[in-house]
Amino acid sequence: KMYKILFFNSMIMGTLISLSAYTWFSAWMGLEINLLSIIPLMKTHKNKYPSESALKYFITQVMASSILLFSMIYFFSTSNLLSEIIETMESMMMSSSLLLKMGAAPFHFWFPEVMSGLNWTNSFILLTWQKIAPLALLSYNIKINVFFISTIIITSSIVSGIQGLNQVCLRKIMAYSSINHVSWMLSAMLSSMNICIFYFIIYMIINFNMIFILKKFKLYYLNQLAPMFSYSKKIKFFFMLNFLSLGGLPPFLGFLPKWLVINNMVNSSNYTLACMLIIFTLVSLYFYLRITFSSFSIINEESLIILFNKMSFFQFMSNFMSLMGLT
Repeated sequence: KMYKILFFNSMIMGTLISLSAYTWFSAWMGLEINLLSIIPLMKTHKNKYPSESALKYFITQVMASSILLFSMIYFFSTSNLLSEIIETMESMMMSSSLLLKMGAAPFHFWFPEVMSGLNWTNSFILLTWQKIAPLALLSYNIKINVFFISTIIITSSIVSGIQGLNQVCLRKIMAYSSINHVSWMLSAMLSSMNICIFYFIIYMIINFNMIFILKKFKLYYLNQLAPMFSYSKKIKFFFMLNFLSLGGLPPFLGFLPKWLVINNMVNSSNYTLACMLIIFTLVSLYFYLRITFSSFSIINEESLIILFNKMSFFQFMSNFMSLMGLT
């Protein structure tokens, strides 16, 4: 539809305004354009759940924007340049509003609920594109409140691991997975912005592969996976491949950015945070393994050679990337 193309373009423009902003006010303006553009994209005439999710998303984002605007007006009455050095308290307020926008724990309560009502296309936008602007703005003052960000990182990894365990809705599982990945991105940002960008790109590729399969076969709940695995061996193979890559299991692609983050943190003598992240990511990896466990065995009648012959080049290349972790 024509209006969706219009709003999609302005959503991208809003993020780009925030990324290229010179002042906090213009960055806030970009975030608002982005928010007002994504709400119509969430709406659908088929059922009421996307509208409910859009309303929940709008309320939380407006709350976050209000906190950001309040802290800007209150603390930057003299100057509001992004390069301006700000105090710890001011930085905490601004960081909290951006973390709420992003859905990092403990500001995550809206995120799985919003995700559970959306279709897979909007879920992909929420999991990836909507995190770009808040992450970029967080990087400006992340060094001022390292303790606060470290607390957020540990909380996000704990919450995503424990709350993701008993989920049956695939969209909620993807939401808790996203919270876990946010903790890794913030850890990367503490020492190197380049590694954070690299992590985000890899996360985006794996998410695209996963959601492409889930959208194509209309998979929304765990009990839909078993019939799909028995029906299509190709889907079983690629679902397993990308799900384990998303969990960061070696030697898949998802392990490479995690390894770089750990390496960087150890070089920065940040041992405690690195250990905490690894321990609670193992909990997340447990529920990934539990989901894919049923698809590990290949019976006699199955052949991977036949499987690859039936694939399109695009499918092969995008999924082959998940195997390229350590090459």
